[in-house]
Amino acid sequence: MQQTPSVGRVVHYVSHGTPDGEYTPQCRAAIVTEVGEDDRFVGLAVLNPTGLFFRPLSDGGCQLIEQKFGVANGGSWHWPERV
Repeated sequence: MQQTPSVGRVVHYVSHGTPDGEYTPQCRAAIVTEVGEDDRFVGLAVLNPTGLFFRPLSDGGCQLIEQKFGVANGGSWHWPERV
C-alpha cells in the first residue's frame, strides 16, 4: 500500500552533508508543511540538532526518493523505515 503525504505527517529528510565529507548525509525528522500536485514533492520543516530548516515548495521543495538499501540523495525525503 502506497502512502500519500499530507500536511502534518512526519517523514525523514536526508541532509546534504558537506563537500569535504566532514559531515555525511543523515536522516533527520521532518514535518510536511505543504504537498505538491504530484505528491512526490513536499515542503518540509526539518528538525536538526542545531535548529530548524525550512524547504518550501516555492524554493523547489523536496522530492520523494525511496531506496531499498543505503542513504538516499541529500535534499530528498522518504517515509520512516518500519522496524
